Amino acid sequence: MVLPPAMLQRARDFSGPPAPARPAATVVLLRPHGDAFQVYVLRRATTMVFGGVYAFPGGVVDPSDRPETIRTDWAERLGLPDEQARAVVGAAARELFEEAGVVLAGPIAEPDRTVADAGTADWEADRAAVLRRELTMTELLNRRGLRLRDDLLLPWARWVTPEFEPKRYDTWFFAALMPEGQDARDVSGEADRTAWISPSEAGELPMLPPTQHTLRQLAACATIPEVVAAAAHRDAATPLNPRIEITADGRVLLHVPNRP
Repeated sequence: MVLPPAMLQRARDFSGPPAPARPAATVVLLRPHGDAFQVYVLRRATTMVFGGVYAFPGGVVDPSDRPETIRTDWAERLGLPDEQARAVVGAAARELFEEAGVVLAGPIAEPDRTVADAGTADWEADRAAVLRRELTMTELLNRRGLRLRDDLLLPWARWVTPEFEPKRYDTWFFAALMPEGQDARDVSGEADRTAWISPSEAGELPMLPPTQHTLRQLAACATIPEVVAAAAHRDAATPLNPRIEITADGRVLLHVPNRP
């Protein structure tokens, strides 16, 4: 892949050492669309790191990201110690709530149900409190008698930011199933545009390589059940480390690992 101009310049100027990569999570939210499906993307504001490009909701792991009742195999699935794996899962759910207003949760006593409407004024007040770190997701769910529906999160891949970037992330990508009755909302304050798109229609939008690569992989699936089946066989524990090449004519190329 050829890099965007700003990234290209950073790659040329880099002399090391690389910054540490902070743990992060990003969520590819899926909703049915006719016989197929769409994914939710937002365009980062130009004032932000990676501004002007389309991305999925996501961000860095926060110390408050410690969900309680979740499945016990996340450590193996994400290639992390248990506590760190729980934090990454918690970050994925929190960032989706903060940036899109979608709550992956349901009543404790009814494991197959999800919150039907998270767009009301009281939910918005709680979302703002979580965003300000006045309330944790665990506290919010406990107060409302809910549990995290981590079964709606499907681990997809793990990407590490190239060494030339001044801010680097070790990011786990999840696909997520939209809870029935909810819809994504532009509430993040970090985007200047949002859209639902077909994975095959994203070619003209400016995106970073991991986003492009993920959408190409999803485009190979015709339906959400096919995405679920594909996710079950994916390796989200082994990090993907893009390789940089400076060509004889001065171009900087980013080589993405060839992994399904």
